[in-house]
Amino acid sequence: MKIVTAREMREIDAMTSLRYGVPSHTLMENAGAAVAVFVRERYPQASRIAIICGKGNNGGDGFVVARHLHLAGKVVEVLLLAAPTDLQGDAAAMFTRLPVPVIQAHNEQQVREEFQRSISHADLFVDAILGTGFKPPVSFLYSSAIVAMNETGLPIVSVDVPSGSDSDSSVPQTGESIVRAHSAVTFTAPKAVHVYGDLIRKTTAVAAIGSPPEAMQVKTGLQVVTIPDFKKVLADRPLDSNKGMYGHALILAGSTGKAGASAMAGMACLRSGAGLVSVATPRSVLNSVASFAPELMTEPMKETASGTVARAALDHWDELTKKMTVLAIGPGLTQNPETVEFVREVLRRTTIPAVIDADGLNALAEHTDVLKRAKAPTIITPHPGEMARLCGTDIKTVQADRVTIARNFAKSHNTVVVLKGHKTVIAAPAGETWVNCTGNPGMATGGTGDVLTGIIAGLLAQHPKDPMLCAIAAVYLHGMAGDLASEHVGEISLMATDLIDLLPEAFRKAKKSLQKPWVTLN
Repeated sequence: MKIVTAREMREIDAMTSLRYGVPSHTLMENAGAAVAVFVRERYPQASRIAIICGKGNNGGDGFVVARHLHLAGKVVEVLLLAAPTDLQGDAAAMFTRLPVPVIQAHNEQQVREEFQRSISHADLFVDAILGTGFKPPVSFLYSSAIVAMNETGLPIVSVDVPSGSDSDSSVPQTGESIVRAHSAVTFTAPKAVHVYGDLIRKTTAVAAIGSPPEAMQVKTGLQVVTIPDFKKVLADRPLDSNKGMYGHALILAGSTGKAGASAMAGMACLRSGAGLVSVATPRSVLNSVASFAPELMTEPMKETASGTVARAALDHWDELTKKMTVLAIGPGLTQNPETVEFVREVLRRTTIPAVIDADGLNALAEHTDVLKRAKAPTIITPHPGEMARLCGTDIKTVQADRVTIARNFAKSHNTVVVLKGHKTVIAAPAGETWVNCTGNPGMATGGTGDVLTGIIAGLLAQHPKDPMLCAIAAVYLHGMAGDLASEHVGEISLMATDLIDLLPEAFRKAKKSLQKPWVTLN
């Protein structure tokens, strides 16, 4: 799903009407109807709904929302921050079709009075004040309504974008004159604010309202991950399935004191659907890894005196990998010099797709040419510090332009880059770049990266010819499992193994969402 600018969205709407014959009032009707359906489904207990409307097309969308919610049996109040004579075009036409009384407010005092009189008794607000065409600053009248809404603490569903926000901004936005939305329903395609604004606390939904794919002329070159993008990995399995159909993943990970890293990667790989999972780990920690789950197979590796994988383990490496479908390498391996040599040589030899993380990446910090010469597709999953080491720069530089850094490295090294962090970036060698919106700060804890490595490996074992598909799916599902875990235990108490436990629920939720008339970014 492509990210569009406000200008591109206007051009898409215009082309939809002029070239493809979909009237603008039909687009507005479809937009308002989609918001109404979303409100009814996501907030079924909200019986009294206040809709705050501006005088532009965003307000026109709000009038349609009001009509549909009224027809659905909701108690609806509309507060118009203008005079009806200020309305034009489709918004004016939709206003004449309103079946509910309209309250007008022309100044801050009237806004306050109306909120105190009845609107404050609403269960939910629909924000239809300002849309994508707005550029700051916010007028005093609109600002007073936005502040009043935010102060109630009630859920707010924004129509298209949170009012007061700059839809094209790619940085977090703050200010008391910006709606702090609980959810937002945008149309046709997301805008930068939906991905980077950090204004929408819960759900951002994207509803199709009639624009054909041919009208989507977009130049940003950036996409946001949504569930339909990876529906292939959610498909039902044939009735005659067997474990051989879903790949055999080899997890090369772990060392003395870091057995958990390899175990978590292996368990996440199993939960992601791999037919078989073997964990190759130093002999002395093998029993610890095996104890995590009886379904994990293990392969003992020759080890150094400090309990890390020894270079001598190369002696049987080729035999070990003959029947494997995918390799995941790195979690908990340490940077022992001998182990580092082993990792580099393994990556030079391997002929199966590889997922490289943690100490696997550290081993390549000054040897990134190994990636360029890889004999099979590779996916690397660096955090900003690891990315900085791979690029020979610093974390500040990486974080200043994450998309460009990931995209350039993917192109120059012929690898899929998963640059982890807030709004994880996934870049393909051909330049295709995605941003992910699932996940939360509770995932900033040890082991969550190992879990992501396992999920990618599990999906890649089943779809070895499509590493980009597996990368975007894994990142989204990993974040979704983290969001589910946050709901269960809170951000502070969240642990990496909570993600593994909730992966089945993430898969179920993702699959169920394919039946919805909209797609969600988070």
